[in-house]
Amino acid sequence: MALADTERGVSNCGDSGSPFSEIIELNVGGQVYVTRHKTLIAVPDSLLWNMFSKKSPKELARDSKGRFFLDRDGFLFRYILDYLRDLNLVLPDYFPEKSRLQREADFFQLRDLAKRLSPRSGYITIGYRGSYTIGRDIQTDAKFRRVARITVCGKTSLAKEVFGDTLNESRDPDRPPERYTSRYYLKYNFLEQAFDKLTEVGFHMVACSSTGTCAYTSNDPNEDKIWTSYTEYVFCRE
Repeated sequence: MALADTERGVSNCGDSGSPFSEIIELNVGGQVYVTRHKTLIAVPDSLLWNMFSKKSPKELARDSKGRFFLDRDGFLFRYILDYLRDLNLVLPDYFPEKSRLQREADFFQLRDLAKRLSPRSGYITIGYRGSYTIGRDIQTDAKFRRVARITVCGKTSLAKEVFGDTLNESRDPDRPPERYTSRYYLKYNFLEQAFDKLTEVGFHMVACSSTGTCAYTSNDPNEDKIWTSYTEYVFCRE
């Protein structure tokens, strides 16, 4: 049976003078959490602090079982709660949901947490080698071949943040997050796909360069010349 006037919990030994019990149950986006009252009010002036120290239980929304209800991301709330327990941020390596978690931190008015989750600045260089042939009529006979491989150079943690599981690390495995590498490459061959991923996380292009070398030429004027090229695009996030 839903509890109407007192908060759902297993103990009524809360802080002196508080209408809330020591143990509180929350329903966050359908995920149930059980925590201590003092954890929820660990950060003064945060949203949860205001809810559980300035308001009474009757003023807060509840679900059908009497749990306090928050219409937020239930999966990401686990990290919000972990942070409130000891005010330390511990995330899995190369956590892909940082931007969404930062949005949750902003909503719960956890300014220090939101600041820690802000995107790090840095540079990533995208490179690729290609080849093409040029016949006697340079303007019409140029034949471009498929890009063989797109390389990624930069700090390991940034590269993994941007490209995630589309990054091939086989040539430089177990590289520490704060080290740099020039040996990663992507699992696809479309430059536009790489550019889209960089743009989505706040990078923008600041420079590019390209070189071309004649790799094969014949004395026969009727045969095509084969050229190879290397192109780099430098992206920055400030």
